[in-house]
Amino acid sequence: MKAVNDSTAEILDVVNANDEVIGQATRGEIHAMQLLHRAVHILVFKPNDGDIYVQKRSLRKDCSPGLWDTSAAGHVDSEETYLEAAGRELQEELSLREDTSLTEIAKLDARSNTGFEFVRVYRCETAAEPVPDPEEISAGRWIDRGALMQWVSRTPQDFTSTFREICSLNLVWRN
Repeated sequence: MKAVNDSTAEILDVVNANDEVIGQATRGEIHAMQLLHRAVHILVFKPNDGDIYVQKRSLRKDCSPGLWDTSAAGHVDSEETYLEAAGRELQEELSLREDTSLTEIAKLDARSNTGFEFVRVYRCETAAEPVPDPEEISAGRWIDRGALMQWVSRTPQDFTSTFREICSLNLVWRN
């Protein structure tokens, strides 16, 4: 597993406005120059009651530290598919098996609200209890969808901009 402080050296694909790979750069260069790149966000639900798991990003993160976010999220590594990245992030951040059944439910275009990331949003259900990686996540909790939407409406500044974008699509309500 990569240390959070070393993440700016990760090599990611740089993409054009059509989400086609046009080169590679380090994560630090991509963020500094606001280059278009790829990311995944995963919404993890409990199978019976539909509660959603949300995470609070570690204060050590270079982007949106200390803000609440989707269950798991991360960049798509160079030459990795969106689906492969989603499985890897579930494992790295929450110790949930990479072979958990993931369903793609949305695509977000790259723009300032998404950190210049093309985002694929996945959902999954699991009865397993997530085990957050303390290097990545400072807190995590299950929450009822209605309570989550009230929280986001009441204090949107508690959440990452991408999470707010996903909430605006009402994706947390879909089964």
